[in-house]
Amino acid sequence: MAAALPMELCFAAAARAVTPAPARPRQRRAGATVRCAATAPAPMGEKTEYRDGPLERAFMGLFARKMEKYATAKKKQQPPELETKKEKAVWDWDYESFVDVSRRVMVGRTRAQQQEAVREVLLSMLPPGAPEQFKKLFPPTRWACEFNAALTVPFFHWLVGPSEVIEVEVDGVKQRSGVLIKKCRYLENSGCVGMCVNMCKIPTQDFFTNEFGLPLTMNPNFEDMSCEMIYGQVPPPLEEDPVSKQPCYPNLCSMSTPSAPVCPKLQ
Repeated sequence: MAAALPMELCFAAAARAVTPAPARPRQRRAGATVRCAATAPAPMGEKTEYRDGPLERAFMGLFARKMEKYATAKKKQQPPELETKKEKAVWDWDYESFVDVSRRVMVGRTRAQQQEAVREVLLSMLPPGAPEQFKKLFPPTRWACEFNAALTVPFFHWLVGPSEVIEVEVDGVKQRSGVLIKKCRYLENSGCVGMCVNMCKIPTQDFFTNEFGLPLTMNPNFEDMSCEMIYGQVPPPLEEDPVSKQPCYPNLCSMSTPSAPVCPKLQ
């Protein structure tokens, strides 16, 4: 979905720099298996298991609580007892509920409205003047592109799963400003082509390209759920992008239209 933000990145880096006290190793129950998400996402058709820590859940909660306002905006009037229900704390969210909020933001909105909602959520998480400061710190140079690619791997892990920096070609120049997401956690959990494109790919591309002034192109692979991010490459218009012709995942998406040649949410 949306990109991690510079201020949050600094906070996360500081939090992780603190060395925790040695902990007593946990005993694993017999028969229990945990897949190491850092290096081995599950094969296509299986779901990767993640063990999210407090910091990851805090990021999920921060984004989900912002998006919740847009998810409830389209709902009918709720009973009084629901209207006064206490807001969930940031650490009470998990990834499934984060994806559910994204799905509810999508319902009842056009493609453009979905993308605008994500843009407003991202802007609401930034301090005043942050886009201008980002442009000063990271002008669209090779160094800035490679630096942001390197940041993506550790700080997007909670959102998209394991990834690695790769070499790509931008305007005829080879540089390490590409990121290969091995199996996108957001796409894997939502199973929805429309959510991938409207709630993640397009808003993230537009946010970096237009708000931050650092071009970014994202190329999801719907056959294996991997995705290539290329910092420094200007994204094509949606009508020229291959994703605009992508059909639904009929067996994965609860909102799918199997008979349609193209996912209806892309139209």
